[in-house]
Amino acid sequence: MKIERTKNATRNIIFGVIQKIYMLFIPFIMRTIMIYFLGVEYLGLNSLFTSVLQVLNLAELGVGNAMIYSMYKPIAEDDKSTICALMNLYRKYYRYIGLFIAVIGFILVPFLPFLIEGSIPSDINIYVIYILNLSATVFSYWLFAYKNSLFDAHQRNDIVNKINIIVVTVQYILQIFALSVLKNYYLYLVLALIFQIIINIITALIAKKMFPDYTPNGKLRENKIKEINKSIQDLFTAKLGGTIVNSADTLVISAFLGLSMLAIYQNYFYIMNSVIGFFTIIFTSCTAGIGNSLVVETKEKNYYDFKKLAFLIIWIATICISCFLCLYQPFMTVWVGSQYLLDMKVVILLCVYFYLYLINNLSCVYKDAAGIWHKDRFRPLISGVTNLIMNIIMVRYIGIYGVILSTIFSYLFIAMPWVIHNLFSLVFFKSPKEYIFIILKGASISVVISSICYLLCNMVKLSSILQIIYNFSVCIFFSNIFLILIYRKNPMFVSMTEIFDNITNFKFHYFINIINNLCKGEKNV
Repeated sequence: MKIERTKNATRNIIFGVIQKIYMLFIPFIMRTIMIYFLGVEYLGLNSLFTSVLQVLNLAELGVGNAMIYSMYKPIAEDDKSTICALMNLYRKYYRYIGLFIAVIGFILVPFLPFLIEGSIPSDINIYVIYILNLSATVFSYWLFAYKNSLFDAHQRNDIVNKINIIVVTVQYILQIFALSVLKNYYLYLVLALIFQIIINIITALIAKKMFPDYTPNGKLRENKIKEINKSIQDLFTAKLGGTIVNSADTLVISAFLGLSMLAIYQNYFYIMNSVIGFFTIIFTSCTAGIGNSLVVETKEKNYYDFKKLAFLIIWIATICISCFLCLYQPFMTVWVGSQYLLDMKVVILLCVYFYLYLINNLSCVYKDAAGIWHKDRFRPLISGVTNLIMNIIMVRYIGIYGVILSTIFSYLFIAMPWVIHNLFSLVFFKSPKEYIFIILKGASISVVISSICYLLCNMVKLSSILQIIYNFSVCIFFSNIFLILIYRKNPMFVSMTEIFDNITNFKFHYFINIINNLCKGEKNV
C-alpha cells in the first residue's frame, strides 16, 4: 500500500498547526495564572518535575520510533499479520516500561530536595507533587499507548490532534478554575492525571474503529524480534543523549541558580519551544511519508525532497529569528513585567540555539525515517554528556549564559556534523558539501535580515502594545520581502511556490514574476 504522502502530510500539518496554536494559547494562560495567583516558584517546580520525568522516560528506550519504523514495510505490503504481531510485542514492552518508570521514580523520591537550590513554597509538599506527575507518566504507558503507533505509521496524526483539542479543552477549563478560583495546585495535577487517562482510552477506541483488522495478537519470528531489539538498543543512546540535552539545562539551573531563575528562563524558553513545536508538526507529519518515500523512491528524488524541506525550514526559521530578536523583550515586559526580564544577550543566544536545533532536527528526521540508528547510536550520547559537563562547569562562571552556550557548542561541534555525515554517507551516498553550503548561506542571510529588522524596529518608539504590533509587522513584512529578493531565482524556491500554488489555488508565481521584472527594471504588463 503506497501512502498518499503529500495529502496526508498536508492534512497533518494543517490540523497540527491548529492544535499547536490552541496548545500554545491555553498553556500560556495557565503559566500566567500560575505566576500571578500562586507565584513564580510554582512555575519553577512545574518545569523541574517535567524535566525529571523526561529523564525517567529514558525507559522508553526508543521503542516508539522502532515500532513506527518497523511498520513502514508491512503497511506498504498490506501485511496485516505482521502488524498485529508487532502490536502484541509493543504492548508487552510498554507494560514493562511503565512498571520500570514507576519503580525508579519511587526510588528517586528521597533525592528530590537536592535538585532545588534555595527556598520552596511553604504551603506545598514536593513529594506529593512529584508522585502525581509520576503517576500521569506511568499511566500514559500502561493504557493503550502502543495503539498510537498505528496513527503515526499511517501518517494520520491529524486524528490524534483532534482528540487532544477536544479533551484538553475540558481539562484546561477545570485546571484554570483550580488555579484562579480555588488556588489549589494539587487539584491542578490530579486533573492532569485524570485527563491523560481519558485521552489514552479515547485514542484506543478510535484506533480500534479505524483499524479493526489490527489487534495485538500473534508472534514475530525470533530473528525479527532480535532485529527490533537491536534497533531499540541503538535508539537508547539517542534517547539518552537527547534527554540529557533537553533536561540538563532545567536541572542545572534549578540546582545552581534556584527556582526563580528557572521560572524566568523557562518563560523565555517556553516561547521559543512553542514555535519549535510548529516545526515539530512539520517534521512529525512528514516522517511516515519520508519513510515510505525512502522505500519506494530513488535516492535522487529523496535528496531533492530533502533539500526542498531544508529550504522551507530555513525560510521560516529566518522569519522566526527576526521576530525573536525584535519581540522577546517588549512581549516579556507586557506579559510578566520588567522585573522578570533577562539580558538581550540571552535572546541572541536563544536565536542561535533555535537555528541549530531546527537544522539538526531536520537531519534527525531523515535519519529516523531511514532507520540508521546503529551507526548513529553514540552521537547523541556523546553530544549530551558533553553538554552536561559544559553546563555544570560554565554555569558556575557565567551563570545562565553558560547553560545556553553549552547546548549551542554541543550542537555546533558534535551533534550536527556527526548526523550530517551519517545521513549523507548512509542514506544519500554523496558528499554533504552542497547541503553544508545551504546551511551556512541560510545562517548568514538570517543574521543579516534579523539585524536589519532589529534596526528598523528600534528606530520607532511606541507604547508597549503598539510597539509589539509594529515590531511584528516589520519582521513579517521585511523578512519575507528580503527572502523573496534573495531566493527568487533559487530552484528550491520555484519548486516550493509551485507546491504552494497547488495547495492554496493562489497563483503565487505571478507575484514572483512581478518582483523579478521590477528587479530587472522591466515594465510589467
